[in-house]
Amino acid sequence: MKRLCKTVLHIAAFSAGAAFCAFTAERINEIKAWGKEIRHKPYGTYERFVKRPLDCFLSTGALVVLSPLLAVLSAVGAYEMKGSPFFVQARPGREERIFRLVKFRSMSNKRDENGELLPDIERLGAYGRFIRKTSLDELPELLNIAKGDMALVGPRPLAVQYLPYYNEKEQHRHDVRPGLTGLAQINGRNAVGWEKRFAFDTDYVSRITFFGDLKIILSTVTKVFRSENIEVRGTGSNIDFDEFRRQQLTEEEKC
Repeated sequence: MKRLCKTVLHIAAFSAGAAFCAFTAERINEIKAWGKEIRHKPYGTYERFVKRPLDCFLSTGALVVLSPLLAVLSAVGAYEMKGSPFFVQARPGREERIFRLVKFRSMSNKRDENGELLPDIERLGAYGRFIRKTSLDELPELLNIAKGDMALVGPRPLAVQYLPYYNEKEQHRHDVRPGLTGLAQINGRNAVGWEKRFAFDTDYVSRITFFGDLKIILSTVTKVFRSENIEVRGTGSNIDFDEFRRQQLTEEEKC
């Protein structure tokens, strides 16, 4: 029992140190931005002073506690994917700055006779379906949160190729750090239409509070256990956003 308490204290102290560094970095960034035009003004004390250090504290602690699980998933993923277990892709973050998002790979690199990748649904095996259903594929994003690329709660980071297709209001989803989960995720996840998802994102950006974030996190945990609203990219109504917006523009031109 004493050893357990000592371990918990060590993890808490380590996480607190990381949180202090995050708080200090935020204050330095504020000084650097002094006198410049502010793209997004924090809604209140929580968003300005607490959210980022708290994200860093929780993500750092979670990385330490979950390190055995991360190691197991890395080993199993390397075997199942016959190579790197990680999926790394450029995504736009706060103010559309590009960062490298890290996830566990859920799809293989199986190709057809012409060397072209098979459709997503055909490359998603039992292992991939399991880690998606349980959202275990998202765990490496804790590294992005600890680093400061992401937050626990915020608009989900989407593909870089979508950037030219956002309208002026939708662009505000990039005023804050993207999140591991968000308001759109607890209101339908990726089964919701694009315009509705972005409406949830911009609503969240306009009013970020501690209890709002807490509600989103608790609702996310519930939905993960229920495995609700999970679709494979490019299937059903969930077509890529750039394709959706081009179709929309084509229909408007016909009218």
